[in-house]
Amino acid sequence: MVDHPRDFIPLIDELGYVIEEDLATVLYLMMKLEKPLLLEGNPGVGKTQIAYLLSDLLNCELIRLQCYEGLDVNNAIYEWNYQKQLLAIKIHEGGDKSASEKERLIFGEEYLLRRPLLRAISSTKTQVLLIDEIDRADEEFEAFLLEVLSDFQISIPELGTIRAQQKPIVVLTSNRTRELSDALKRRCLYHWVDYPSMEKELKIIKKHLPNLERQLAEQIATYVQRIRKLQLDKLPGIAETIDWARGIALFPNDEAAMYKSLACLLKSESDRQVVAEAIFSENVP
Repeated sequence: MVDHPRDFIPLIDELGYVIEEDLATVLYLMMKLEKPLLLEGNPGVGKTQIAYLLSDLLNCELIRLQCYEGLDVNNAIYEWNYQKQLLAIKIHEGGDKSASEKERLIFGEEYLLRRPLLRAISSTKTQVLLIDEIDRADEEFEAFLLEVLSDFQISIPELGTIRAQQKPIVVLTSNRTRELSDALKRRCLYHWVDYPSMEKELKIIKKHLPNLERQLAEQIATYVQRIRKLQLDKLPGIAETIDWARGIALFPNDEAAMYKSLACLLKSESDRQVVAEAIFSENVP
């Protein structure tokens, strides 16, 4: 389906996503080399969306593991269904099975609760595995990932090693709140996702709001580019730009529409005040 990195561009364009050739090249390498891809960048630049687009493009399921502090094996890989095991022990309590037979019985796969990593590894079909915001997880959790990302297998003491029948397409994202380990990085391809350029931002706005006048779309993209250069608590991402454009469109022929719709773009009162004074001072009551 894809014989050259540039082949990705029209395919992804049809899905409503604007992509540059450098990202298309990384996606091409990921597919051909069957390597995980680590995407780093500021919040709101579209890292997570790339995994969803790959899922749509390849017509396969997306399995998402949302990382957080304290994430452990039970929530990420697997755990045993203890209630079901206890019920089985109760049922076989008076039987003639030996202790080892009972142990083998209750540690069968039917008692296994498959969490995202194990679901992706054990699937008979190729899936997209999104490990989202890996930098939020503890450093110790990264060690759990190494076996998965190196050999696409998971070891379960009671069952042995489960190897992938079909390797998942793995996308990791990081907001770079902490430095990831070298061992994890070595197992991945890498791409930095930056805020869009003026040209790309304009294309994104027109992609999502095709009926918006081009002159207005250019004004919105220009203002967002200026706003991102201010000292804000949270710089607006792509999703906020789209929301702002949609909000502005609700106030046709209103010169103060951009100011009135700042609630769509900014996420704190202090940021709103900074932007209002720096850019929209004439609209501030």
